[in-house]
Amino acid sequence: MADPFLPKYDAYGLLTAVVMHAETGALLMVAHMNAEALARTRETGRAHFWSRSRQRLWMKGETSGHVLDVREIRVDCDQDCLQLLAIPAGPACHTGAVSCFFRVLEGNSLHPAGA
Repeated sequence: MADPFLPKYDAYGLLTAVVMHAETGALLMVAHMNAEALARTRETGRAHFWSRSRQRLWMKGETSGHVLDVREIRVDCDQDCLQLLAIPAGPACHTGAVSCFFRVLEGNSLHPAGA
């Protein structure tokens, strides 16, 4: 028997969403979803998020064209975090990097990953 989906949003009405490449498993980005963002993602198959800084719903790639086509949504054991397995149509990071995780912390400095 399947368990019911009962997401546990935080005090701000948000869930953390970890986005990974559906084919390679690479970590692409972390963002937040409210109930509307989750519903739009499920309806359209394209990742939607809640922007905490802009205080509005946004679809990843709405201006750049670098959308995330969601293949699967996984839910953690506490139902307070989601894992989106997606195929990116270009860089996932707003900086133009393939992933938002392109730097390594060494001491108190950030260095390019893989350098």
